[in-house]
Amino acid sequence: MKDVQRSRDQRGIVIQRVGINEAHLPFLIKTKKGDFQQVLARIRFTVSLPMEYRGTHMSRFLEILNQWSQKPVAEDEMESILTEAMERLEAKSASLQIDFKYFIAKNAPVSGKTSFLDLDCSFAGEQQRGEPMQFTLGVEVPFTSLCPCSKEISRYGAHNQRGLMRVKVRFAPGRECIYIEDLAQRMEQQASCPIFPLLKREDEKYVTETAYENPKFVEDILRDLVLMLRDLPGIEWFSIECENFESIHNHNAYASHEEFVE
Repeated sequence: MKDVQRSRDQRGIVIQRVGINEAHLPFLIKTKKGDFQQVLARIRFTVSLPMEYRGTHMSRFLEILNQWSQKPVAEDEMESILTEAMERLEAKSASLQIDFKYFIAKNAPVSGKTSFLDLDCSFAGEQQRGEPMQFTLGVEVPFTSLCPCSKEISRYGAHNQRGLMRVKVRFAPGRECIYIEDLAQRMEQQASCPIFPLLKREDEKYVTETAYENPKFVEDILRDLVLMLRDLPGIEWFSIECENFESIHNHNAYASHEEFVE
């Protein structure tokens, strides 16, 4: 049959990214324990399209993804997926974004009860033919913050709220990326107190008092995240968003920052 996608185009325009978006597939994500966690992945998968070709072959993206969805995936596998895409689609570059829910086990601070905290995470890879892949790990972690101003000016009590920190990190070529579990743990340590899905009374007392003894503005949490990320070995770039879902305002408190690390 005639290959319409490979018919000649005369407009002289290279398309930087063409492919599929909002594809949903089961995927296996490598864990720190050395096994894998099955997730539902939302995927954007693209390649560059030379100016001489009219279109790309959309079916090949899903053929590649279906094959890799049965294998545990982390940074190395992302690079293999992109390399295969460039070869099969005759492209000079490829990119892959995988968004997924990832669950980590957390023990309540006093009772020790185990529950599972869901985190929105992402793997993103960009690669040019013949060059190393740029891999970016994204992790979103909920937290508790307690307002320093409220604590200072009130005769008793202080308002607190749940917040969300969003971090993306990129490591230098040849440097091993951090595990989701380790990054999430380091992130939540910068808050007034971590979030625990399951709390007994003794745990609730602990988190209430811990937050009260560790008041932080959204700016404090963001700055502490910056210092933490600067200390990660091998990191070359990061971005942070920190947002408090305010309990006494009809708006959120927000701060963001990104930088390249020398």
